[in-house]
Amino acid sequence: MNNNPYSKLFEPVKIGPVVTKNRFYQVPHCCGMGHLRPKAHAAMRETKAKGGWGVVSTEEAEIHPSSDLAPYVEQRIWDKRDIPALRLMTEAVHKHGALAAIELTHSGHNSTNLFSRIPAMSPNAQPVNFLYPKQSRRMSKKDISNFRAWHKRAALNAKEAGFDIVYVYAGHGMSVAQQFILPDMNNRTDEYGGSLENRLRLTRELLEETQEAIGDSCGVAFRFAVDELKGKDGMQFKEEGRAVVELLSEHPDLWDVNVSDWSNDSQTSRFEPNEGYQMPYVEFVKSLTTKPVVGVGRLTSPDLMVKLIDRGALDLIGAARPSIADPYLPNKIKTENTDQIKECIGCNICVSSDNFSVPIRCTQNPTMGEEWRRGWDPEHIKPKLSDQQALVVGSGPAGLECSLQLARRGYQVTLAESKSQLGGRVLFESGLKGLAAWKRVVDNRVHEILQKNNIEIYKESKLTSAHINELEIKNIFIATGSKWRKDGVGRSRRSPIKGIESVKVFTPEEIIQEEQNIKDPVIIYDDEQGYLAGVLADHLSSKGIDVTFVTPASVVSPWTESTLEQKRVQKSLISAGVKIVCNSLIEKIENQTAHLECVFTGAITELSCKSVVMVTERIANTSLYDQLNEQKVSNKPHSIAQNIRLIGDAEAPGLIADAVFSGHLAAQDFEATETDIEKALFMREMPSLND
Repeated sequence: MNNNPYSKLFEPVKIGPVVTKNRFYQVPHCCGMGHLRPKAHAAMRETKAKGGWGVVSTEEAEIHPSSDLAPYVEQRIWDKRDIPALRLMTEAVHKHGALAAIELTHSGHNSTNLFSRIPAMSPNAQPVNFLYPKQSRRMSKKDISNFRAWHKRAALNAKEAGFDIVYVYAGHGMSVAQQFILPDMNNRTDEYGGSLENRLRLTRELLEETQEAIGDSCGVAFRFAVDELKGKDGMQFKEEGRAVVELLSEHPDLWDVNVSDWSNDSQTSRFEPNEGYQMPYVEFVKSLTTKPVVGVGRLTSPDLMVKLIDRGALDLIGAARPSIADPYLPNKIKTENTDQIKECIGCNICVSSDNFSVPIRCTQNPTMGEEWRRGWDPEHIKPKLSDQQALVVGSGPAGLECSLQLARRGYQVTLAESKSQLGGRVLFESGLKGLAAWKRVVDNRVHEILQKNNIEIYKESKLTSAHINELEIKNIFIATGSKWRKDGVGRSRRSPIKGIESVKVFTPEEIIQEEQNIKDPVIIYDDEQGYLAGVLADHLSSKGIDVTFVTPASVVSPWTESTLEQKRVQKSLISAGVKIVCNSLIEKIENQTAHLECVFTGAITELSCKSVVMVTERIANTSLYDQLNEQKVSNKPHSIAQNIRLIGDAEAPGLIADAVFSGHLAAQDFEATETDIEKALFMREMPSLND
């Protein structure tokens, strides 16, 4: 370590009465497992500890039924009955020398209490922060006293569960403490409202009472959003954000600082491409406290990490998404294998998982969330069972991942790609405006593949069934992708659009390949309602093309609500001058005029167009798979292939994350028994009926 240029990152840091072995700190992040899946949660966090993180935190942990976050699956520490489940995580983390942290939370009006049915409460009476016609009630002095007691009890239970660091949480607009601090959420006139000192009173009490209860053996962390990125309409780091740090500078044992709300703290790379983007807002904190400071900002570069430590911006390198993309990031830096880091691409697929209340997943790391159910680890995979060879046809995200993992297992792999470059759809999508970071999916895998001596790569090799027979390889993985439809069939209509042949129709790939031949005005018709149509509209508009975005949905790219970027998507198109027509189907096209039908009333409006980009539905490319299977079934002469498997978009078009997972699953399942495959597929955590 003495000659390691990153040795500074492996120095211990004192956090109150505890010491972390290094400066790598996995800050609290949601994972969709929480109190419902404690074994899966513990296994996922253990992988982070195994990978070298000095501190591993939970997600937010509800301290009382009056802060019930259902349908979202977070952690719970309502009473002592939650301790055994939480202890699974602390014991798993401690096995690898890491500290365990828990983020105690009462979410105020961010709790809808759909499970507990207790009226929500917050500093003021106001609508709950969820699309549900329900309001919170104003907290009385008795409520505040009860809340403080619940928080103290939760801290004591956290200590009993084995946690080393306990959080007081005032961030993301998701906690009572922050709601009391922010003037637009607190118009009280008692000693808990008005001046900043009064609005900060509850937080000060929580910090002091938590220190008193457990500070002898646990570090007390304060997670605080110093800026809401609302300008003068919200908290700003140069004004009240700074004042809060000054007033509480020595109260916590650790400052965990970020920006608010969640959509700002976890911005996608599409709208915030810069690593360390939060530093301008948070690095002032170190000058105001003697306590250690942790910050985030999609930090993956060890060189930048060292610079942040050297210049006194941070004491600890915080990460949520980078620790998901690569749980072994610290160990790779320690062993100077930084070229092997799977860098976060900032796509927020991890965030979408929590928003859909399912276990966490990641585009870069297909093992994320599968540590317990399938026994997967991002750096270790079971060895080969035989000397069989494998052929992978197609080098998109599924083909690359499948090839890499088969080779990691020890099999001899042949990878055939019909084009001159490896990467498939990722090459196209990462070339669009804002998505450059997505190319890391290809770059990371190709880099490792090129170092393997058991993978043979053949580019510009479009294989037929005859070619495959000549290769005499029995095990074929078909990753030939999919193609976009051009007839308008999609989510909202199951028949082709009439008259579509009267205008120039492009698929997403074609519109980029033929930019110079585009005749505008152009309609981008989005009946997939995911992310791609919005990206295309932004991309083409930036080239000076007259674009109208038409969709049956009520907003642009509604799926991106789950990745916290829908408002930014729509704002970017409006700012670029893209005309937006929502709630409309293309009913027919004639005389270079699209007839748009209102999805509610059926009323028709007309829109001139010379070109239409169809983003509706994809058709899996299965012709090679079908040929091979037909040969196999009919037992034709020279038919060699016996184990033929579709993977990625060729099996079922979806997200890049889905394709990567499909490729990984195929490699893991190769030569596995049906019993083992079924067991992993249906592994569930069943509640005890003894209580």
